[in-house]
Amino acid sequence: MLKSLHVKNYVLIDSLDIDFPEGLVIITGQTGAGKSIMIGALALVSGAKADPSSIAVGADSCVVEAEFDMGEADAFLRSTVEAGDVEWDGGRLIVRRVINRSGRSRAFINDCPVSIQVLSSVSSHLLDIHSQHQTLLLSDRGFQLKMLDSFAGNAAVLEEFGKSWERFNGLKADLKSITDSISRSLAEKEYNEALFRQLDEARLRSGEMEELEEEQKKLANAEDIKSALCSIESAFEGDMNGDSGSVSSTLKGIQRNLDRLSSFIGEASSFSSRVESCRLELDDIYSGISEINSSIDVSPERLQTVEARISLIYGLMQRHSCHSVGELIALRDSLRTSISGLSELQEKKESLEKQLCEAEKEMKARSDALSKSRLEAAPSLSAAIQEKLHFLELPLAVFRIDVLPAGISSLGQDSVMFRFSSTGKDPADVARCASGGELSRIMLSLKAVMSRFYKMPTMIFDEIDTGVSGSVADRMGSLICEMGNYMQVFAITHLPQVAAKGSVHYLVSKTVDPVSSQAETTIKKLSGEQRVLEVARMLSGSTLTEAAIANAKALLKG
Repeated sequence: MLKSLHVKNYVLIDSLDIDFPEGLVIITGQTGAGKSIMIGALALVSGAKADPSSIAVGADSCVVEAEFDMGEADAFLRSTVEAGDVEWDGGRLIVRRVINRSGRSRAFINDCPVSIQVLSSVSSHLLDIHSQHQTLLLSDRGFQLKMLDSFAGNAAVLEEFGKSWERFNGLKADLKSITDSISRSLAEKEYNEALFRQLDEARLRSGEMEELEEEQKKLANAEDIKSALCSIESAFEGDMNGDSGSVSSTLKGIQRNLDRLSSFIGEASSFSSRVESCRLELDDIYSGISEINSSIDVSPERLQTVEARISLIYGLMQRHSCHSVGELIALRDSLRTSISGLSELQEKKESLEKQLCEAEKEMKARSDALSKSRLEAAPSLSAAIQEKLHFLELPLAVFRIDVLPAGISSLGQDSVMFRFSSTGKDPADVARCASGGELSRIMLSLKAVMSRFYKMPTMIFDEIDTGVSGSVADRMGSLICEMGNYMQVFAITHLPQVAAKGSVHYLVSKTVDPVSSQAETTIKKLSGEQRVLEVARMLSGSTLTEAAIANAKALLKG
């Protein structure tokens, strides 16, 4: 229930703090006094769009804060609150909305910042604002289906069906994706196989290009290299037929002479060792150069083969936009996987088709269960609403809820049509045959039935009695009063018959400051004689008569 409301700087409300009791709360006031302002304030804490023009003149922001006491029993509301990262606090919820001149707004629940989506979701369990235009919902098939499901207690069945629906559509999307992939793979198969064969036949090897380029350099310059190496070898070997010997034999002679001198000169021995080391090192160098020289092949045929291989690899790199042999190898392996993966895709498709078939059977079974529940509940809800309509002085009224087959959707395989006839003959779609007053009575009857059997949020009726008068208005007041026995109900009304039914009565009024000419809307609780005079005003207008006062007292005594 709504325990209290605090409003600051909202439209014509400078500051308002008011507490509300349980049961039926009546709110009245003259036309233009500001009753709609209260509805607007409550709509803000329900997640309505913020409008900076609603901020009072001279203020930078406005604040609307509502306190609710929902008790510990509402497990579904608690889960909704906690899903928004808000502390439950024993069912006490303080909902606050702050709007700035910039148009930005902030929302809080129990002082925790929340998004407008979370605020709307939570508030939908706290408040149901029924305006005089909400009767248009009666022609909305979604609203009709929702009411029938609520009456039938289909929340759990709907949740299970919703899971099946999501699973079915998820598998359906996966199957489509796999099927598209297979189609693409089949279309590209021949092309990919040709590319793979070309790369596979190339017998590519990592690091091959660097080796080929190195070999190509040697082969292209083989004669120059061979000539230089031969000259070096000749220098090492010396003129074997002339006077000069090889470098090694010359160093050996030097070493022998140093060894003879060592018996006379001590340093000669160390020089001999050093010469020996140099000789051994030069012998090793000579051996390496000879080996290189013998390996150099002056072969135009091999050069042609290497250059052809390089040209092949460069051509493949250019064709496939690769920068290295490694990238070509990766592309080849990818093509191999793609070609071999087609069979894997086919296997996955077959598996998904089986899962989809099972999911469809499960979804259909749950949809059938949902339809059965709706078909069983429709006559009971129809009868209950029809009974209320007879009470509201439509004695011949017929109200029928038809559950019709429809294409399967997230709400099942049914659509619902509310049919109505005020004469008892040929009930037709309520959207096409009911007048404004009849729509008001149908909506009130529907909500009266729902309030009796199902936990509902605080109900706010904003002039639902528009278009009715006399004894019908009195009976509407009785019906709203009856709802107040099961839940908290606010009735904003112009009818004295309705106003007299409430357990508590508030008056909305507007005053104008004579100095600043600024208007201000206030609300106060009426008691005793004040309430009698307000009901009398509603009966007779601005001029109160003794008859009106007497009539008001009689209405209030009930």
